[in-house]
Amino acid sequence: MDSSWASDVVLASAYKLFGLRALPLMLMLVKVGLAVLTFLLARVGKASFWSALCFSAVAQYVIPLSQSLPYDLSIVFFGAVLLLLKQSGRAGTVRSLYWLPALFAVWANLHALFLAGLALLALYFISMWLEGLFAKPAQGWLESQTRRPALKPGLAVLGSCLLVTCLNPYGYHLFSAAYRSLYSEAAFQYFAEMRAISFRHAQDYSLMLLVMAAFLALGRRRSVRIFELLVLIAGTLVAFRIQRDSWMAVLPAIAVLSGGFGFTSRKIEADIKVRWERPFVAGLVCAILAIAAIRLPQAEELMSVVNQNFPARACDFIRDNHLPQPLFNEYSWGSFLTWYLPEYPVAIDSRIELYGDEITESYFKVIAGGVRLDSNSSLAQAQTLLLQKQSGMVTALTTLPPLTSQYRLAYSDDVATVFVRR
Repeated sequence: MDSSWASDVVLASAYKLFGLRALPLMLMLVKVGLAVLTFLLARVGKASFWSALCFSAVAQYVIPLSQSLPYDLSIVFFGAVLLLLKQSGRAGTVRSLYWLPALFAVWANLHALFLAGLALLALYFISMWLEGLFAKPAQGWLESQTRRPALKPGLAVLGSCLLVTCLNPYGYHLFSAAYRSLYSEAAFQYFAEMRAISFRHAQDYSLMLLVMAAFLALGRRRSVRIFELLVLIAGTLVAFRIQRDSWMAVLPAIAVLSGGFGFTSRKIEADIKVRWERPFVAGLVCAILAIAAIRLPQAEELMSVVNQNFPARACDFIRDNHLPQPLFNEYSWGSFLTWYLPEYPVAIDSRIELYGDEITESYFKVIAGGVRLDSNSSLAQAQTLLLQKQSGMVTALTTLPPLTSQYRLAYSDDVATVFVRR
């Protein structure tokens, strides 16, 4: 089950129109979308215009958009859902939530992280139920509201969102497949991005300070909104356990901080009465986007970057010399090979939902040298091996006599090495 099939269609269409330039163009659009959403998320609270800009800049720094394009799109969709929920809470009506079914109908076909959006919705309605229980004059710790969103219409929206997420090629079966693709056992065991934050980078400490400031802002309030508290706690637990999902704490923290401290208040903005900020910033953003779009590298320049990071020249050698199949490849190159070398089906790529934990674990065990090479069926049958230049397997294949007698070195450059079975 391919939970990102619609993203593949969009990316293929963009590639057909713009070639390799489609990749930086779409990533730039996602980056701008995230900046706009974090700005609006801050403005929906009490943050002033310039404070919201600062929060947006912090989010851009802390959230690393180095994942796949579908994953980055999910971050934007999650931010949009959180923004609509915040607007609903502020207005005391579910009217803004009527956009959610359409949003989830698209999101469920773009990426598996629509599950995180459904979890966010569930937290929102749990908080509404708890506020209904404790909203009494004696409960001073709970923020009093003259108007609260009605629970029954909200639950109808939640039911509609659950229903439209089944409008995909796989129906309700997508739920379990999406969860396995996001949080498989093999991913937790072998992927560094799935491990807990190691605090080896400045962004890690910035995230910690941002979350601490958000909890401090909640603690300084005389009353608290249950939804903000639940989302911030849940996002913090996920973010510090899984590096890849650190943004799940960033977005709720910005939503909390937007109204948490006096220096971010809109009252200060009203006192200053400066009226040129919005057109100035809007014009500046448009100018930057226009310059960036004009200066996008040409296909030749992008291909030179591809040659520095991916085995394009090694693939050319394999194709030109008609090396025998099947091919055994480096895991991180699988998606690249399906595009650049389609004549040779890959042994594995990043689609865990396609290969499953058993095949993925078998691959990483043999790559790490923990088991015999013939224990992996793909490697045992492979006639051509395409491996990273600096990998431990390359060292073993070139130095250990039992292996050098089975494989000969056919090609090598700064990126990749090619072996052929004797």
